[in-house]
Amino acid sequence: MYDKMRTMERDHDEVRRLLLCEPRGSVARHLNLLVPPTRDDCDLGVIIMEPTEYVPMSGSNTMCTITVALETGLIPMVEPETRLTLETPGGPVSVVAQCRDGKCVSVRIGNVPCFVDRLDAELDVPGFGTVMVDVAFGGMFYAIVDATRLGFEVVAAEARELAVLGEAVRGAAREQLEVIHPENPGIRDVSIVQLNRPFAGVGEATRNTCIVAPGRSDRSPTGTGTCARLAVLHARGQMQVGDTMQHESLIGSRFTGTIIGETTVGPVRSDGTARAAILPTIEGRAWITGFHSYCLDTSDPYPTGYHLPDTWGVGGGMTQ
Repeated sequence: MYDKMRTMERDHDEVRRLLLCEPRGSVARHLNLLVPPTRDDCDLGVIIMEPTEYVPMSGSNTMCTITVALETGLIPMVEPETRLTLETPGGPVSVVAQCRDGKCVSVRIGNVPCFVDRLDAELDVPGFGTVMVDVAFGGMFYAIVDATRLGFEVVAAEARELAVLGEAVRGAAREQLEVIHPENPGIRDVSIVQLNRPFAGVGEATRNTCIVAPGRSDRSPTGTGTCARLAVLHARGQMQVGDTMQHESLIGSRFTGTIIGETTVGPVRSDGTARAAILPTIEGRAWITGFHSYCLDTSDPYPTGYHLPDTWGVGGGMTQ
């Protein structure tokens, strides 16, 4: 599925641009292309396209994909619980969907192994000085920042300012830190910056916002961001296997993240150890908001749409 994703990116990126750019889309939209799985142990495949990149895994996109697949009958719904496996470019993920009266009322995802790349890294961020970040993989790489140390409350009224900070941190992280997945070198570099409040404790709700390139707050709590945060908290000894946390977005939506196991990723090092990782689950819900038909007239002078920085995030780009 990773190869399919890269082929789509290389040869057919006009599909992403057509549906995400104006006049058909917006910077807040993501695109999930449903495809046959390449593995016999998977029920469905997905290629996940975001405003600036193709990502290996996304929790919120997976919740949306599964909800659509079940509620439209693409995959048979079994009540009260449907179990299946989704093949993502980052690897297969297990899915348990709670279903009632023809509706998918929650989706719990067993994510790919998640791990810390580094803790307390110093970044020189233009306009903000030295910023401390934790870098972790939750399905893509995150730079995680305690935004309260920079004077933020992490509330909706700060969304624009948080986006500016997040884009500045992302640019600095991609320039100053070499980040490479130990099992797939094609998965590299910080994709998203998570700005959060201090951990509120096991079982409690902790506010965060993830700044998705080119610079806007994710409206969801961000599933892979929740998993990256779990990996950091586990590495710091603040969460153990079996512990759960609630991650809350700027609009108050919540995902539940749980550490269900420990594992390792990558090759064994010269000292006989391998990189420690966790096995997390994330749970949330999605809703179908409409069914749309899109058209492209042969005389349209903008066959892949267009974007302007007044609405396309604070960064304004179409690629990372």
